[in-house]
Amino acid sequence: MATPTTAAVHRSTGFLRAAIALQTAAVLFQAVTAGLLLSTSAGEVLHGVGARVMYGASMLYVLAAVLAWRPGGGSPRPVLHAAGFLVLASAQVVLGIAHVPAVHVPLGVLIFGLSVAALVRDPAARAVRPSDAR
Repeated sequence: MATPTTAAVHRSTGFLRAAIALQTAAVLFQAVTAGLLLSTSAGEVLHGVGARVMYGASMLYVLAAVLAWRPGGGSPRPVLHAAGFLVLASAQVVLGIAHVPAVHVPLGVLIFGLSVAALVRDPAARAVRPSDAR
């Protein structure tokens, strides 16, 4: 039987996992639209819209990490990861606006790799303490 505390942990870590999945999907969309920039006129619009969605998803990731940590009783580590990702996303936006593809593109690849790694790490399983899993 799940206690209210255990239920809150599962709910907040589920939100965290969904936020990471959304972020990863948004970054993948950015990679696709970056390719479209080279071949279609609509690529620039799609990439611009995707940049806003990706940045919003990174902010949502920070919120989800804080909610999984404080009220949910999880580890504070995802908060540091989410904050680091938000810093990288901020740099990515600035570099994109400044049209610095020599740094913007490799940083985008790094961000995608880190986002996939965060998704694969399964924060939901790690956030539940062994004493709560009984």
